[in-house]
Amino acid sequence: MNAPATLRGESTRRRGPALDVAVVGGGMVGAAAALALARAGFATALVEAREPTAWSAQHEVDLRVVGLAPSSIALLHELGVWPSIRDARVGPYAHMHVWDAETGAAIHFDAATEGRDLLGYIVENNLVQWRLWQALESAGVQRICPAHVSGYEVLDDRIQFTLADAQPLSARLLVAADGAGSPLRALAGIETEGREYAQRGVVAHVVTERPHEHTAWQRFIDTGPLALLPLADGRSSIVWSLPEAEAQRVMALDDQAFMDALGVASDFRLGRITACTPRAAFPLKLQLAKTYQAERLVLLGDAAHMVHPLAGQGVNLGLRDVLELRDSLLAARDAGLDIAAAHVLRRYARRRRSADTLDALGFDALARIYQWHAAPLVAARGLGVRLLDRLGPLKRRLAEHAAGV
Repeated sequence: MNAPATLRGESTRRRGPALDVAVVGGGMVGAAAALALARAGFATALVEAREPTAWSAQHEVDLRVVGLAPSSIALLHELGVWPSIRDARVGPYAHMHVWDAETGAAIHFDAATEGRDLLGYIVENNLVQWRLWQALESAGVQRICPAHVSGYEVLDDRIQFTLADAQPLSARLLVAADGAGSPLRALAGIETEGREYAQRGVVAHVVTERPHEHTAWQRFIDTGPLALLPLADGRSSIVWSLPEAEAQRVMALDDQAFMDALGVASDFRLGRITACTPRAAFPLKLQLAKTYQAERLVLLGDAAHMVHPLAGQGVNLGLRDVLELRDSLLAARDAGLDIAAAHVLRRYARRRRSADTLDALGFDALARIYQWHAAPLVAARGLGVRLLDRLGPLKRRLAEHAAGV
């Protein structure tokens, strides 16, 4: 839709910024950022290329799911959307069991041991995005859709950005939440670092002989980790990380051959695989922006970081970005400062890049450790996992970190 007249053209130039914040990208993280900032009293707009598909209980479960940690659930609850998500279709899990195919070493996390009812929920991406999208209008967020930013110019007190086939808009701060390939990040000249894993994540939903027991299961095998995540309807969502050539082979299998291969890979932990949906696959990579800020611009979510899916933390890290940015802007406003002043954005950027880098490199190290095949290293890995499972305080600390505590 077109932007309202109060946000367009020369009147914006004369009066200064009509917006406090413009968020570019309406995925889960971008929409959550726009909603959180609007609820905090910032005049906010969301620029998105396409409106999300309406979620319906009559639709098949979205192949893209996320494991929402307690910190993410708390944010969604604060934003007023969690009850409608929870009551729609979510898969709660109270246990997580991770084991090594080569050594048999395992580590088990239990919510009751951590003093909680649940460790988290497996939720469809589309459901979360749609509920956030619906909440934007009532919160006063101006949804500019379909639209994309084609360029921007930094002025003294604002950043003026251009939408294709539309007149310029301006805001004090521009937030890039436009995905891993972020055009805004490229426009800002921000480089990335990381590595390609030469792997793909094969995803599908499957029916198993035995119930999933509200447990997130993960097995590390020589080709990469395989996760079976509990869905609300009793099925499991699988994320199977495989080298490129093996992923292509698995994707080409007929359904029965695929289910047989998946059963072997999962060590038949939930029995035979008896049915599966169509499959999809996506490339895996480690990518970190070298900085999360430029003049009057910050990065959020996948635009800032991409991590290996073995820990299921990508979206949770993005939602923690949202919390940090909101709190940084609130502190600046309360102190009477320009919310997009360099030192304000630097605080956000340093804190989040530091935390995200530690997590990303930790996940990367774990992926590398499970690629060890030399017998002494494999034995050391197995010993380390067994010790960790017995070291209650350290194990609890890991669980708290994953929960966002």
